[in-house]
Amino acid sequence: MAITAPLRPVGRLPHAAAFWTTASVFLAAMAFTTIPTPLYALYQERDGFPTWVVTVIFATYAAGVALSLYLVGHVSDWIGRKPPALVALAAELVAGVLFLLFPSVPVLLVARFVTGLGVGVLTAAATAHLGELWRGANGDRRPGVPAAVATIANIGGIGLGPLVGGVLAEFAPRPLVTPYLLSLVVLALAVVAVLAAPETVERRPRRWSPQRLTVPEASRGAFAAAGAGVFGAFAIFGLFTSLAPSFLAGEFHSPSRLVAGAVPFAVFAVAAVAQVFFTPVPVRFQLVTATAAMVVGLAGLAVAALVAAEWLFVLGGTVAGLGVGLLFRASLGVATSLVPGPERGGVLAAMFLIAYVGLTVPVLLVGAALAFLPAVPVLVGFSAAIAVLVAIAGPRMAAKVAA
Repeated sequence: MAITAPLRPVGRLPHAAAFWTTASVFLAAMAFTTIPTPLYALYQERDGFPTWVVTVIFATYAAGVALSLYLVGHVSDWIGRKPPALVALAAELVAGVLFLLFPSVPVLLVARFVTGLGVGVLTAAATAHLGELWRGANGDRRPGVPAAVATIANIGGIGLGPLVGGVLAEFAPRPLVTPYLLSLVVLALAVVAVLAAPETVERRPRRWSPQRLTVPEASRGAFAAAGAGVFGAFAIFGLFTSLAPSFLAGEFHSPSRLVAGAVPFAVFAVAAVAQVFFTPVPVRFQLVTATAAMVVGLAGLAVAALVAAEWLFVLGGTVAGLGVGLLFRASLGVATSLVPGPERGGVLAAMFLIAYVGLTVPVLLVGAALAFLPAVPVLVGFSAAIAVLVAIAGPRMAAKVAA
């Protein structure tokens, strides 16, 4: 008797092709979230608002992500992977239209918050979908590929956004319009790609409740160190996706939008590559390397501010980015190792909420300080505070791993 493969629904991509289209959708959606990074200085120049306003605009995005992760980040487990992805893309399309048609500060706040809501819905759904599509196409072969691709799509996309925004702002006409027009086209294509992908979760009824958060009571010291690690890592991300272009334009007298986009891109690209490249390396070595890289990189940022050396600012950010990627990955690994498998979802949820607090609060504090102090001492103080936090958290986690 001949055995035939099951027919897939008309218009649905095979799992192998859908894996790569889903990765592309994830990349594009994350890139959209940071398209405005090199444009903030242009908004400032046009509207004359102070730098601390940029931190508030950025913080609304992080607040949207955290709220969305907590409320609906887990619903794709029972309603399917595709509906949350479509809702997320719809939110980003709405945000893109707001950026395009109503580019005033109040609407920028709304647009960034809506963007954050979309990211919180998408991140868990897309990451899980990639793993399931890969297994559907390849079985148990090379099981680490989906996680690596998800990392590149997530962090790499966040880094790609400023580069694309900077290139368009530097060379394309109407720099506050063209990036969003291109984004809307790409996001519309992403909707088509999601619709064409197969669903990998069977819907089942379940009463909604917020994501459960888990803090392991027996290992609170190690958990606190891991939380401090992700907090510090995301504080660096927050600096480079919000204030770095303003520092470059103001303190280093670099008006180039291309440079304003390329610097955050370099930080995020190194972070993504480091996570993938160091995968086979023992976690303890990752933590030691991450701690050293972040402390050295942050010292470079501080010295760069003091001597007004743009090249050192870029180099320090890139070295810190390597540490950020490793520290984030290792911190999540340490945190999830503290509890049995069934409780790891709650621990991850808690860690991501801590991470987005790290993305928000330090940047807001920097913005508040900039209202009263010059930029140089503020940047030096930020670098010193995060370096001390990392220097304490990294060795504590390394000791936990060694034990």
